Amino acid sequence: MRQDAATVGKKKSGGFQSMGNERADRVNWNLLTSAQLAGLSPPILKGTIPVILEGRDVVAMARTGSGKTAAFLVPILDKLKARSLQAGARALVLSPTRELALQTHKFAKELGKFTDLKSTVILGGDNMEDQFEAIHENPDVLIATPGRFLHIVMEMDLKLSSIKYVVFDEADRLFEMGFQEQLNEILHRLPENRQTLLFSATLPRMLVDFARAGLNEPVLVRLDVESQLSDLLKTVYLMCRTNDKAAILLHLLKHVVKPDELTLVFVATRHHAEYLRDILERADVPCTQVYSSLDQAARKINVSKFRARQVPVMLVTDVAARGIDIPLLDNVINHSFPPKAKLFVHRVGRVARAGRSGTAYSLVAPDEAPYLLDLHLFLGRPMQFASAASQVPESGLCGKVPQMVIDEEAEMLRVLHEQNSDLQNMERVCSNAMIQYLKSRPPPSSESAKRMKQFLKEDIAPHPVFRAKSADEDVRASLLQGMKRFKPPSTIFEIGNTGKSDAFSVMKKKRQKHDKLIERISSQAASKSQENTGPAPKTEGSQEAVMAEEEDIESAFATVIGSRKSQKRKKRGENCGSEASPEKKKKEKPDSFKDEEFYIPHFSSDFHSEKGLELEKTFEQQASQAVLDLTADDEKMLQKQKSTMKWDRKKKRFVREGNDDPKKKKIRTESGAWIPASYKSDVYKQWKRKSQVDARDDDDEDSGGLGKQKVAACDRLGKKHRGGAKQKGPRKQFKRELKTKDEILKARQRKARLNFHVKKKHGERSKRRKK
Repeated sequence: MRQDAATVGKKKSGGFQSMGNERADRVNWNLLTSAQLAGLSPPILKGTIPVILEGRDVVAMARTGSGKTAAFLVPILDKLKARSLQAGARALVLSPTRELALQTHKFAKELGKFTDLKSTVILGGDNMEDQFEAIHENPDVLIATPGRFLHIVMEMDLKLSSIKYVVFDEADRLFEMGFQEQLNEILHRLPENRQTLLFSATLPRMLVDFARAGLNEPVLVRLDVESQLSDLLKTVYLMCRTNDKAAILLHLLKHVVKPDELTLVFVATRHHAEYLRDILERADVPCTQVYSSLDQAARKINVSKFRARQVPVMLVTDVAARGIDIPLLDNVINHSFPPKAKLFVHRVGRVARAGRSGTAYSLVAPDEAPYLLDLHLFLGRPMQFASAASQVPESGLCGKVPQMVIDEEAEMLRVLHEQNSDLQNMERVCSNAMIQYLKSRPPPSSESAKRMKQFLKEDIAPHPVFRAKSADEDVRASLLQGMKRFKPPSTIFEIGNTGKSDAFSVMKKKRQKHDKLIERISSQAASKSQENTGPAPKTEGSQEAVMAEEEDIESAFATVIGSRKSQKRKKRGENCGSEASPEKKKKEKPDSFKDEEFYIPHFSSDFHSEKGLELEKTFEQQASQAVLDLTADDEKMLQKQKSTMKWDRKKKRFVREGNDDPKKKKIRTESGAWIPASYKSDVYKQWKRKSQVDARDDDDEDSGGLGKQKVAACDRLGKKHRGGAKQKGPRKQFKRELKTKDEILKARQRKARLNFHVKKKHGERSKRRKK
């Protein structure tokens, strides 16, 4: 069954406010007020909220910045209504990164400010004792990362039977980052009657099988699948040499980007971030940096500076591609072009959000050009090269940078390097780090590499962004191009020689043999260049293959909710096909040898888009220990990801150290799976002993395992119920009457010592009297 996203839950009024209190399945006005204050009205809310409120399992796919966080927080907060006296959290949100979890927690507090619901965030790297105390306060919503949450579950032996709603935010990233064991153990502890929601910007076919196995009649919501990038996003692709990227970046930040705009600059490694930060600061461009190995406190300080507009530029690695929330971001500059199309989508997805426009500048080196073609195949867009008639507002143009622009900034960089030896050392470190980065970068497709070689041979005009600078550059470029194409009519063997010489006769015979071949090859190259300047050829495929794939999707999901644009496109295509008369078809000559009715292509129509969205296969997961991870940006992380060899005393040889032995430093859980033994220690017991928490209700499983000590229930009671009217100070507790075993033992030992000293003292006095 297929429904239109605009007709799902269609009411009399068309706005987001139409989901009022007229029916029981609509959102209450408190949440609507918070959503209006936050400025939320994206179409994914209208497509997913009615389905979630019906209690259905949902798999939602929409691009970054389309409001996925609000799409699951609004219905969950509406269903929870208010705080419950029953102990235990009722909703769980799992996020792949710390930054994304903090962003979700902040947004949940904004939406729930008119309710008494309480949310808690559980993150790795924070103090576990504070997290124990937060869980004992009986929160309604838990927002956590899988690794630390499983650690807390194992320490406190939580049953999680009270959780009714589970959300996987950025579901594809959760599977890619190696959280498979943690997710399986967490899912095993959750009740079967839960409602599961999967939200992500990309959902490849691999998750269709996951939805079949783990969800109960799920509903698939696919919005803006055809265009992964926002319509308000302007993309600029600049062809340049690798050594000129620093000069071009400096020119963009000084003359192209406005000083009051926030700009993210993505670099390859942390060394590039530190090197470029020193250059920009010496060039009077204030900036900050964020990378994976940066201290957590320093990372928070740098992000807060950038968010508060104290610095307009922030240098980041791919650790900031997801999670770091900058709501008013204006520009993104890809100093190193991403090797994966999906990574490009998530990089530039930080801009052009919530109705705002934005620009994404990409510096493309010759070795990165094939990745640019892979990106256009993934997006389904033709490559457009700049020409003399190109205008500045055009998006998606690929052009070169005028040499005049590069020379101005390169001269200043040369002077800076001569005056500062630190910059010279950092430049050498960056070159060494780039060698390691290139080794770990996945190769592009062979077809794209071949096609881009042909494109790079042609003359590419300067990009319209530099049109003001390239006014005088056109004459210079035409002169240099003419010198490049100039070929003298005679060679050195023919100049000054007569027809009797051997060199002249050899060249004459060569010209007679090769002139026709050279002319034929040059004519073929000219025809190919004309074809390349036209519209890009369509990807091979047929309508039958697409329909089969749609049937596969409909068999996996009970309901498929698509975007209204895609439905109109399909209907328009069917109508156009039916209106075509058979007479015209007979007159038209076939474009190729492929029969439209019987030809079966080797690749499906969406092969490139699905290849860009695919997750790591089993073989890739096994081989991940032998290669470097793309997200690593310093030496320590790179060294950890390298494969290591260890001497096996039984086999008498070196073996690869891995997870061959599941019992090594692991424990078996209730589900029978082996997890790291570090998840189970005595931290929680020590915290209970230290904080003197009453453990009388530890064996009570009716509470669902959360908030067993009823500390939060006592805190919710007023002073009248606790007899605290005569207490001094805020929320002062009574003195504990019940003693623990250690306190009783300590009191007995103290009493025994006191009796011993008393007896000894009286014994000495009696001896003196006798004397």
